[in-house]
Amino acid sequence: MALPDHSPALTPGPRIAGMSTRLESGGPTRTGAGVVRPLLELARSHGYLGPGPLSTQLRHARGFARAVRQMDLPTPRHAADLGAGGGLPGLVLAFAWPETVWWFVEANARRAGFLRDAVRTARLDDRVEVLDDRAEVLGHSDRYRGRCDLVVARSFAPPAVTAECAAGLLVQGGALIVSDPPAGTSQSNPETRWPPAGLAPLGLRLRSVVSSPERFAVLVQERPCPDRFPRRVGVPGKRPLF
Repeated sequence: MALPDHSPALTPGPRIAGMSTRLESGGPTRTGAGVVRPLLELARSHGYLGPGPLSTQLRHARGFARAVRQMDLPTPRHAADLGAGGGLPGLVLAFAWPETVWWFVEANARRAGFLRDAVRTARLDDRVEVLDDRAEVLGHSDRYRGRCDLVVARSFAPPAVTAECAAGLLVQGGALIVSDPPAGTSQSNPETRWPPAGLAPLGLRLRSVVSSPERFAVLVQERPCPDRFPRRVGVPGKRPLF
């Protein structure tokens, strides 16, 4: 979880500006296929997405929605994507749930600038806000604390950091869904990756690990997050709870 980059945000390049113009004039339709894929290709060209086929990354992003359905969770009213980076899974889920209000949390100013341009291009800015601040700070803001029905995290931070940063944003009864390693790997044991004793101080509990076929840990905010969490910027990573 990198410290915020306070260098100037990217201005819309000709390709993202041109895409917006085509949308205005009735070009690509306002669908996930028509808008999200080109935006993600731009994100990759800036180095904001990792390697691997884009089709695989899109399928993985849609897996968060499948996990919600598998666990019979309601469609969220308010949701947050921690470490939104190049737009996965947030942009995909924003189209999947057209009534959901989103906060894309991205502390890196350049990535956040790109995301703002992408959100405007996709015409999602009426219900998607990009927050270029640390999750530890947002978790103590009256505007954001305890407001989310759902928090998602694709590759934000180690489990203890992700859990602590998400807990401050979750409403009691809300869910945290985290992309987990494949089964059979050294880090795939849910009891060690999400230990009950480590989650309990945050009010969180591991409900299940689902495969859709990608693996996702689903945690529930059983009790309100105590006021002392999340701890100040950087502490969750330096002194993890588990």
